[in-house]
Amino acid sequence: MNMETVLVSDEEALGDPARRRRRWIALGAAVIVILLIGWSIFGRGGKPAATPSALQRVTVVEPGRRLVAATVVANGVIAAKHDMQVGVVGEGGQVVQVLVNPGDWVKAGQPLAIIERSVQAQQAASLAASIKVAAADAALAQSNLDRAKALVKNGFISKADIDAKVAARDQAVARVAVARAQLGEQSARNARLVIRAPKGGLVLTRAVEPGQIVMSGQGTLFRIAEDGNMEMQARIPEQELARMAIGTPASVIPIGSAKAISGQIWQISPVIDPTTRQGFARIALPYDTSLRPGGFAEASISSGKAEMPLLPQSAVLSDDKGNFVYVVGRDNAVVRRAVKIGDVSDVGVSIIDGLSGREKVVVSAGAFLTAGEKIQPELTTAPAGQ
Repeated sequence: MNMETVLVSDEEALGDPARRRRRWIALGAAVIVILLIGWSIFGRGGKPAATPSALQRVTVVEPGRRLVAATVVANGVIAAKHDMQVGVVGEGGQVVQVLVNPGDWVKAGQPLAIIERSVQAQQAASLAASIKVAAADAALAQSNLDRAKALVKNGFISKADIDAKVAARDQAVARVAVARAQLGEQSARNARLVIRAPKGGLVLTRAVEPGQIVMSGQGTLFRIAEDGNMEMQARIPEQELARMAIGTPASVIPIGSAKAISGQIWQISPVIDPTTRQGFARIALPYDTSLRPGGFAEASISSGKAEMPLLPQSAVLSDDKGNFVYVVGRDNAVVRRAVKIGDVSDVGVSIIDGLSGREKVVVSAGAFLTAGEKIQPELTTAPAGQ
């Protein structure tokens, strides 16, 4: 009997139960190993467990609060600084001539329109003739008085007659003065039939045409911006309006234009709208062709210095919902935070509202993140503008 025959005989001697028991033990050990490997790869929820080395490393900054130049951005309407509304001041009549158009520059006293005056001219001529009649009567009364004074020495005329002739002469002179005053009044009325510019400026609107009948109190026929000066009526929240002052510089950009026009606040609204909680800051502007009364504009108004968070420009993102940043929340998950920005400069972007300054804000990888995504934050101490 050889060795192989002995081994086979021993294996057969162990019997089927022993073989089955060893197989079950080996199978159980294999299952335990597979489970341990699966648990190490997948989390309890059935998803791959993110390890710190697998998370995206993102640079974040804690901005704090810095003393920066505060700028208020506001919208508003362009208007004439002094809008002169010109109408009929006399009795009115039919307009025979209109001399200006919108966009024309006019001087003080320049005729804008002329009203027909044929009847008034005849009245003036009649009054001018009455002055001559009164003057002739006054001259005759004076001659009668002079002759009477020459005769009184000879006793031919009494003192009472002299007094009567003096009174007649004085009445005649007074009638001359009355006639002249009546002519002056009529001439002034006739002068009102020429509608004139009260001051020099830019004609904004014209609401009259030749042949039109106009009357006193009818309304505005011309609107003129005095000296062509404009203003922007900027709507400002009451908390910001309290920080404004007369003379505060501002930069205004009309809608549809890229040109910034420099101005300054010349008047601050003394009242606040109880509905909107806003007031007006009126910004004086020089004449510019891009400034059209009634149009909208955006103003950047310097309101001194204030403490606020300052972020690099790369940290502030924008979409159709507005400006926002990503901050690091619980379990290092990024959270979207809406912000209101102020001044943008080489130093950085000042944040007017939305951040306290103690948050950890994503610096430059925000465009590649989504809200709720976990990251591995790396805090930087670099200045905001760098």
